[in-house]
Amino acid sequence: MSNETQNRFTFDPTGWDATAYVVPPEEGKLRFADLDLPVPVLHAVADLGFQYCTPIQQRVLKFTMAGHDAIGRAQTGTGKTAAFLLTILADLLRNPPDEERYTGEPRALILAPTRELAMQIAKDAQSLAKYTDLKIVTVLGGMDYDKQRRQLTEDFVDILVATPGRLLDFAGKQDVYLDRVELLVIDEADRMLDMGFIPDVKRIVRMTPPKASRQTLLFSATFTRDVINLSEQWTYNAVKVEIEPESVTTDTVEQIVYITTADDKYNLLYNLITQNNLERVMVFANRRDQTRKLADMLRDHRISCALLSGDVPQDKRIKTLENFREGRIKVLVATDVAGRGIHIDGVSHVVNFTLPEQTDDYVHRIGRTGRAGASGTSVSFACEDDAFMIPKIEEAIGRKLPSKYPEPELLAPIPPVRGHR
Repeated sequence: MSNETQNRFTFDPTGWDATAYVVPPEEGKLRFADLDLPVPVLHAVADLGFQYCTPIQQRVLKFTMAGHDAIGRAQTGTGKTAAFLLTILADLLRNPPDEERYTGEPRALILAPTRELAMQIAKDAQSLAKYTDLKIVTVLGGMDYDKQRRQLTEDFVDILVATPGRLLDFAGKQDVYLDRVELLVIDEADRMLDMGFIPDVKRIVRMTPPKASRQTLLFSATFTRDVINLSEQWTYNAVKVEIEPESVTTDTVEQIVYITTADDKYNLLYNLITQNNLERVMVFANRRDQTRKLADMLRDHRISCALLSGDVPQDKRIKTLENFREGRIKVLVATDVAGRGIHIDGVSHVVNFTLPEQTDDYVHRIGRTGRAGASGTSVSFACEDDAFMIPKIEEAIGRKLPSKYPEPELLAPIPPVRGHR
């Protein structure tokens, strides 16, 4: 190991001593301190309060940190983001870049399907890399184009987090070059398929070095035939790791199903929020028009709420998330695509106003509550239109969902509001 490599790998600018990070051993658990992590990264891990690896981290890190490709089946909330970020950070610090280096040439590329998820990954990366000199840049649609271009062209880029469309835009204008990418991460590959991004992702992958000359990590909530085919095209002798969905439906989340009618759903939602004085609630519906109508009705009834869907401009979405995080908004109404990858602690209730058509979306939705060891409640409304999904969801999560009729007070009439839409 060269002196420069040794310094980047072991030197922490704060003078932090790794021996101060004491975590007692536990049978069957892997400690972050047991991994060969660079000292500055281990310092950041300690700051975040991480002690033991999650199941996917424990199973995948020993391979990925040794340079192997990996395919992982895991939902958001299992720790997969930290798994691939720790792999990237360790590799970049262990192997300094060539002396001949140019701007707009990232060493690691992380592709995400949504802007919210890309922003969350970049935020996590900044937290884990805060004691290093690694430069992290995010490029995504709906944000300041010129600012992103300057970040690409005025300084070196170590880690680039991107959504496919904006990345192709910059690549087409020769503001970014992907031929020196050493590590490629494709997150939520199944969502990429659902959103029609695969042709764009294929173009991007072709711009990177051959798969035998880069390390590739691919994650997906489901392993469909299409996802398996793509993973075989893009990875080289990959290790396959699967974390079952039931490990994601945490015991800290109470799950309830109310059997109701389509006409009673709104009264049920309103009474649930107001009678229980709920302060931080996420309400999911399957379609954008449903979320718009719900948000309008809640506002008409003087409930502070906001909408999160693909129709909402990006700057407004960011402001909405910040207001929800800070408690200035009580209810966030979202579609699955817009709500994916949102990590906000303290969400007490998730309401499935309509049951999702994909079982992994149910797992994802209820994972918005019960985070960081806190308790949470998932309430699903099942009517004649979507009750058929319950057996499929129960099979996917490996448990029965307690179903009941709403208490009479939850179906109480709501006083009409002037100007009600």
